[in-house]
Amino acid sequence: MALCGACRLTGSCRLGVEHERLDGADTALFDVRCPRDQEGGPDVAHGGWTAAVLDECLGHIALLQRVLTVTAELSISFVKPVPVERPIEVRAWVERRAGSRWYIRGEMVLLPNRALLAKASGIWVRRDPSHFDRHQRWLAEQDANRDSDTRL
Repeated sequence: MALCGACRLTGSCRLGVEHERLDGADTALFDVRCPRDQEGGPDVAHGGWTAAVLDECLGHIALLQRVLTVTAELSISFVKPVPVERPIEVRAWVERRAGSRWYIRGEMVLLPNRALLAKASGIWVRRDPSHFDRHQRWLAEQDANRDSDTRL
């Protein structure tokens, strides 16, 4: 499983994504379990956790095809409260591609009965590996500007 930078340090997904796999060229399936430390209400996942997991899973369709994309837009519909520490499946699929843009949809269901918990749609934009280098340079410029502003 491909892990983000922070999760690579621990060797597992801190969001609770346990397994991912392509199911055809434009669909991916993810086995997920909300960790107790992501609880927002009694036995219910925090909405921010739900959004983060959907962002992660939908974005991984391209990554599973060895394409780097970043989230440009994400919309979430919260259908039912997401229980913590229960088996969940996220299914994500590419609706279409247009130039560098990937239009992706997904849904989160509670297993085994497949009760719909949340739906998502968004746009991911293809990036080359230097994307993060450009970000570091931009961030350094922001720091330099902040430092010059404090000297005035």
